[in-house]
Amino acid sequence: MDMIPQDSIVIIGLGQLGRVFAGGFLRSGHVVVPVNRGDDMQAMARAWPHPRLALVAVAEADLHPVLAALPAAWRERVGLLQNELLPRDWQAHGLEAPTVVSVWFEKKKGTDAKPLLPSPVHGPQAGRVVTALAAIDLPARVVEDAERMLWELVRKNLYILTTNIAGLVVGGDVGTLWAQHRALAEAVASDVLALQEALTGRRFDRAELMQGLQEAFAADPQHACAGRTAAARLERALALADTHGLAVPTLRQIKARSP
Repeated sequence: MDMIPQDSIVIIGLGQLGRVFAGGFLRSGHVVVPVNRGDDMQAMARAWPHPRLALVAVAEADLHPVLAALPAAWRERVGLLQNELLPRDWQAHGLEAPTVVSVWFEKKKGTDAKPLLPSPVHGPQAGRVVTALAAIDLPARVVEDAERMLWELVRKNLYILTTNIAGLVVGGDVGTLWAQHRALAEAVASDVLALQEALTGRRFDRAELMQGLQEAFAADPQHACAGRTAAARLERALALADTHGLAVPTLRQIKARSP
């Protein structure tokens, strides 16, 4: 039985980000229901059928299998926070209006969460998410307009993919990337934006997005470029580019140079 349905938050995936959000929701007075790898989600949904939010906090590679198996009771309550997230990801599973977070804080094992920018949040439970993050001193803001939230998702994708993929070539941090390897960063960003436009079916103001990218660089110039998933991000980007018939010449050159 769902003991306190009006106050419960389901969190699917208790990795670094999942634990941060769990802490925020606990601090803001919610009952947190954790769903770990291997748990029976259908059984969990029978016990907790009416959470305020069912936040999917798994890694990008696990997102689609989790959404495919999502219990019916949670489908209208789902929240998403993955990098590389776009509407096509939730629409592929028939989800119409999830709560979506573009996470702009970094959480690594053994360290506190470090914010870069206020995290934009859109959807039915956006205010609740912002309140939860504020309870643990992480800035966030509600974005009311769906098109503006799409822009925010594309900006985050631009940041993640540009820094990771360019970092495969030059390593270092984002401040050095922009100061000393700007031509490379801009060339990678141009390919990434072509991919984002193909994936969304939209045209974006590239100057505005590049300004948004520079704002993120300035927020934490010492942020490392290439994390452990950088090579996988390049492979994913190239596979999607092939599907959409995109040239993305800089991405292909980087792949050809990679060991």
